[in-house]
Amino acid sequence: MKNTPFTKFHQVAGARMVPFAGYNMPVEFSGINDEHITVRERAGVFDVSHMGEFNVTGPASLGFLQYITSNDVSALVDRKIQYSCFPNGKGGIVDDLLVYRYNKEKYLLIVNAANIDKDWNWCVKNAAKFGVVPGKDLINASDGIAQLAVQGPLALKAMQKLTTTPVENMEYYTFKILEFAGISNVIFSTTGYTGAGGCEIYVNNEDGPKLWNAVFEAGKEFDIKPIGLGARDTLRLEMGFCLYGNDINDETSPIEAGLGWITKFADGKDFIDKDLLLKQKEMGVERRLKGFVMIDRGIPRQHYEVVNDKGEVIGEVTSGTMSPMLKQGIGLAYLSKDYWNADTEIFIRIRNKDLMAKVVNLPIYNKPL
Repeated sequence: MKNTPFTKFHQVAGARMVPFAGYNMPVEFSGINDEHITVRERAGVFDVSHMGEFNVTGPASLGFLQYITSNDVSALVDRKIQYSCFPNGKGGIVDDLLVYRYNKEKYLLIVNAANIDKDWNWCVKNAAKFGVVPGKDLINASDGIAQLAVQGPLALKAMQKLTTTPVENMEYYTFKILEFAGISNVIFSTTGYTGAGGCEIYVNNEDGPKLWNAVFEAGKEFDIKPIGLGARDTLRLEMGFCLYGNDINDETSPIEAGLGWITKFADGKDFIDKDLLLKQKEMGVERRLKGFVMIDRGIPRQHYEVVNDKGEVIGEVTSGTMSPMLKQGIGLAYLSKDYWNADTEIFIRIRNKDLMAKVVNLPIYNKPL
């Protein structure tokens, strides 16, 4: 079991630790509801050092990334970030990821912790076609990088105290290389998995403790708190963000998953599964991932059946929880095509009872103005 550079801080803070993706990770500190509300209303800090980082460089990097990812990498400009996925050649998804562009010959890929080895093998498998050399043009830097996600409406205001570079008004899905908390060459990106705003900060492992202490000192006046994996899941689910292994996997297509917006059929872009996914886009699919909110009292969970008013199975829950903000059960489910419209009545089969829910547009939770 691997530890991150922040594990000792979690233990001192009294976190409940669990094994996750081969790492010893905090699932909660003060409680999932309290941590969730902290991020929605103020600022919270997640240890996401378990995530994977691949560097892609050289003149063939753009062509390589255009082929193995679904989104149009050529649309990126320097210091912009793109959400994308790796199609698997069979209509499914190897993983979802972020693509950072430094320049036209240098990129950074951020992949899911549980899929680092799988994604690396997939990249290596497809690299030879473009003359991209693993260990030279393609580097797995995952084990050497620590990462904190500072999320919430006050996150950037707090983090501005640690750098002279303007960050408080950075555009969403952009990044800068800067000096931060006295640490050089820090990657500072306005990304995250909560829908609450904020940033993600990448440093070398040895700078991790210095970063942790500086972030909490800067956030003290905003009552900043450490946040565990439990609240990370409830926060992303309120936004309808996909979780690999639950809502998307090797058997789900990006079109079915509602990720057509990151599946770009741009001129000159030849990518894995292009023809199959284009056919799905044009002809339609039989099921689609949709958000829902419980009307009856109940908490939906993964693999629960979704039925219609006749008791006929029309889908399956992929993620579900009790929303700390709505105080209602919420979830994502793949539904048959007649049940996709917002406000459509569906039923979740919970302990042999069919409890009423309704389909909703994403995000499931919209913060009041």
